[in-house]
Amino acid sequence: MSLAFDEYGRPFIIIRCAQEQEKQTRVKGIEAVKSNIQAAKAVSRVLRTSLGPKGMDKMLQGPDGDVVITNDGATILEQMEVEHQVGKLLVELSKSQDQEIGDGTTGVTVLAGSLLEQAERLLDKGIHPLRIAEGYEIACRLALAELESIATTFEFGTGSSGEREPLIRTCMTTLSSKIVGRHKRVLAEMCVESVLAVMDLARRDVNLDLIKVDGKVGGRLEESQLVHGVVLDKDMSHPQMPKQLSDARIAILTCPFEPPKPKTKHKVDIDTVEKFEALRETERRYFSDMVARCKAAGATLVVCQWGFDDEANHLLMHEGLPAVRWVGGVEIELLALATGARIVPRFEELEPSKLGRARSVREVAFGTTRDRVLLVEGTPGSRAVTLFLRAGNRMALEEAKRSVHDALCVARNLVRDNRIVYGGGSAELACALAVEAGAAKIGGVEQHAVRAFADALEAIPLALAENSGLAPIAAVTEARAAQLREKNPRLGIDCVGAGTNDMREQNVFETLIGKKQQLQLATQVCKMILKIDDIIRPNEYA
Repeated sequence: MSLAFDEYGRPFIIIRCAQEQEKQTRVKGIEAVKSNIQAAKAVSRVLRTSLGPKGMDKMLQGPDGDVVITNDGATILEQMEVEHQVGKLLVELSKSQDQEIGDGTTGVTVLAGSLLEQAERLLDKGIHPLRIAEGYEIACRLALAELESIATTFEFGTGSSGEREPLIRTCMTTLSSKIVGRHKRVLAEMCVESVLAVMDLARRDVNLDLIKVDGKVGGRLEESQLVHGVVLDKDMSHPQMPKQLSDARIAILTCPFEPPKPKTKHKVDIDTVEKFEALRETERRYFSDMVARCKAAGATLVVCQWGFDDEANHLLMHEGLPAVRWVGGVEIELLALATGARIVPRFEELEPSKLGRARSVREVAFGTTRDRVLLVEGTPGSRAVTLFLRAGNRMALEEAKRSVHDALCVARNLVRDNRIVYGGGSAELACALAVEAGAAKIGGVEQHAVRAFADALEAIPLALAENSGLAPIAAVTEARAAQLREKNPRLGIDCVGAGTNDMREQNVFETLIGKKQQLQLATQVCKMILKIDDIIRPNEYA
């Protein structure tokens, strides 16, 4: 089994089976289980080197030549072409972690691979796969109970920066392993402020759809900003329209800014100058009525989902009514939420009560290029915000967006459940010790599986130490012994050379629900793989 690359640079897994297995069209029994384990281990090994603050990035090239540089586990697995069906299970596992928690996608895959590696050793000893799965389930419950016992409650508030500090530090832990790690403090503060701006404190929930993450290439990462409003990747429809508006009243139209068209096939015969002039005058009157209706409603800015021709554009400019055209549906909805406007599908329905309000609308240009965006800011009572990122190239910008998304998800999770565990592999080591202690109380063959689960949990601190350039076995053994000696579950791997193994002193935190989700998902997918004892290919039934 090996990792290879095709002519486009895309990685794929080659599974080399035994010679007699290659000739078979159907694999059964223990051979099927081991074949599946080999595929899962191969996928896990790809991500292992990307774990932690010193983890390496992967360069992925798409079929059209696009290059993605990232260490985000979900993105790496999504871009890889994994042919083996069990390998695809791990891809789905990473996606599930990303969709539910938003972070920890690399860790859950590495943990699943380690659990399967330990299961393979138990299979070689003659232990039945179902007994291994049952033992893993018991061990998972012990580990979850230990996480609950070592969790710490973080109290935070929406007021001063001191009250927000727990949220900021937790986001910084997530960002420390990303390409944006040098500016993790600035980005973490923006992420926390945006989450607090849109959160529903009564329900303890955050709707991330109200936070738009956008960006432009050409600036420095530290030039990123949080906009309390919406950023539209558009400019005014006419260059002579004003570039800045104060106390704007915004009409949002999803109807075409043009004369109505018949619903059926039609034909207009124009054979004289008079008929042409009459048609032109009719169109001009339609445009004039539309502009007059907008001005009568009190609008000072028109945002249209569709376009309009040059005649309408000049008429809008002449009447002093700034306009923006070809705005996407998602931006239209977000703008309506931000400004309190009602989307108008027909001109006849436009009225003053459907207009939105914004303290400031301004057009911003970038550098010597013609790139411009509209910033709609200061909307009263608005809960929509935009994180506007800058980066030196497109790849860095896309990775910054992925990193910020992870930090936003972590802040949201902490709003939902403000309990944390300490990172740096300390939580995994504490769980491993608890599971190993509980194994002695379990009778039967399952005891071996429980002990194997404890050994598998050490894969996370081992990978952290290895990726940080430390001696992995020595570092993990030292941290494990220190936890036993001092009864301190906060001791982990000093990945950054801070001089202390206490993760509380290093401010390395992870959310409790994220860590619990990792253990549960990894255990579930391992149980699923262990229960597969027959691989049948399409149309090749034996």
